[in-house]
Amino acid sequence: MYRQGDVLIVPVADDAVPPHVTRAPKEPRDARGRMVLALGEVTGHAHAVVGPGELVREPGAFGPLLLHLPEGGRVVHEEHGAITLPKGWFRVIRQREYVPGSVRIVAD
Repeated sequence: MYRQGDVLIVPVADDAVPPHVTRAPKEPRDARGRMVLALGEVTGHAHAVVGPGELVREPGAFGPLLLHLPEGGRVVHEEHGAITLPKGWFRVIRQREYVPGSVRIVAD
């Protein structure tokens, strides 16, 4: 497992990736060519992956992300040290918090 701020990145075995994921639409890259895992609402900083790969959002209110890195990659952020990821599949989970009456994704 890997963590950078409020983003948790968990390796997923190739045979555990649901078949629909490989056919699902891919998340677009930002203007700098990065795959953005989480964008800071206040600062505009981003937890992002650089390198070849694809990012797929699963349906649902908190729509977890699945990240595929065929050659490995690096997770970067303006205020955190970079994390090197090996090649493979990963589930990206945003930290959530409870507020009376609801659950929401933590705002950065």
